[in-house]
Amino acid sequence: MKQMKDNCFIDTNILIYCYSEDEPLKLQKALEIVNQADTFISTQVLTELSNTLKKKFKLSWRIVKNVISEVSSNFNVYINKPDTIELACRIADKYNYSFYDSLIIAAALFTNCKVLYSEDMQDGQIIEDSLTIINPLK
Repeated sequence: MKQMKDNCFIDTNILIYCYSEDEPLKLQKALEIVNQADTFISTQVLTELSNTLKKKFKLSWRIVKNVISEVSSNFNVYINKPDTIELACRIADKYNYSFYDSLIIAAALFTNCKVLYSEDMQDGQIIEDSLTIINPLK
């Protein structure tokens, strides 16, 4: 059963561990994270997940489509819009993240998330005094 907590955003790298059996401890931790209430992803996360499942895991497009359907039904999905992209540009400039990491951060801000779970961004960094990046897998 999902616990009531603040909104949180899941980066693609955390979601990938939910479908990987190579690292069981990271799989377990990732599953704990994604089972929180009010968990968000973005359309970018869906596209990155699709690409990784096809290229790295060599899954068929039918299976990739089924995973995307499953993920979409279990998370709040934020659709990136022009204002998300504009904010991503400002975040990239201010915090020196890549454009695509900044787009994830912008989507997390637009969904009023308090936490962004990511394995590859700066653990503990606070963005715009409202969003904390946490690496739960360290």
